[in-house]
Amino acid sequence: MRDARPIYLLVLTALLIGLPPEAIAQEAQPDLATETITSSGGTGSVLAPLPGVSITKGDEDLALPIQLLLLLTVLTLAPSIIILMTSFTRLIVIFSILRTALGMQQSPPTQILIGLALFLTFFIMAPVIEEVNTNALEPYLTDKITQEDALALAAVPTKAFMLEQTRDKDLMLFMDMAGIDGFADVAEVPLHVLVPAFVISELRIAFQIGFMLFLPFLIVDLIVASVLMSMGMMMLPPVMISLPIKLLLFVLTDGWYLLVESVVRGYFGG
Repeated sequence: MRDARPIYLLVLTALLIGLPPEAIAQEAQPDLATETITSSGGTGSVLAPLPGVSITKGDEDLALPIQLLLLLTVLTLAPSIIILMTSFTRLIVIFSILRTALGMQQSPPTQILIGLALFLTFFIMAPVIEEVNTNALEPYLTDKITQEDALALAAVPTKAFMLEQTRDKDLMLFMDMAGIDGFADVAEVPLHVLVPAFVISELRIAFQIGFMLFLPFLIVDLIVASVLMSMGMMMLPPVMISLPIKLLLFVLTDGWYLLVESVVRGYFGG
């Protein structure tokens, strides 16, 4: 028998796209605990229901296959959320420009740069994560608030962080294109307007810092190339002489300390 999973996927997609929410809403799924027959003839529970996130529409839950489909979609978009809604974008662009300015294409390795940028992102976003955990996640896990309220409360500190780092000109650009005149508070800012404005603001600052990083190394390259040409050593690649000089300059100035300090303090207003 042919595999029927593609057919099921097509059916679920058609239901999700073509039918209104009321047509696909149904009662909550029954308990997931299973029973097994023991040696004495009784039954015992072997699987307790796991705590999960319900995708609700009013007082009803969506069908379990649709919940799984939406959950997998969110998990697929999770890397994009981390990259585009946090400080990760600015950090990884700066580190990439620094590696190019030093003239080293493979060192530090890309994995190390991504790891460093990721953990610095956790450090910078720690106040936001703590606020989300206190105001939204913990009350939701203890059934004090609904899932809709938890999502709304979690979005407020995230939007506040992005608004603080977003240039007004960039935000006004997307507000004009979306036809939005203004908003009363942070909670009313739509993410489809705030996220692209935040990203281009982060890229702008990252390129500014990258330009400042390039200048001293560019001067070293020019000096080394001029000296080699004046000595008639035209067959010797200037990068072989300038690379160790740039590394020495970067180490003597404690470059990693200064770079990380300036970037991180930029998010805390220091």
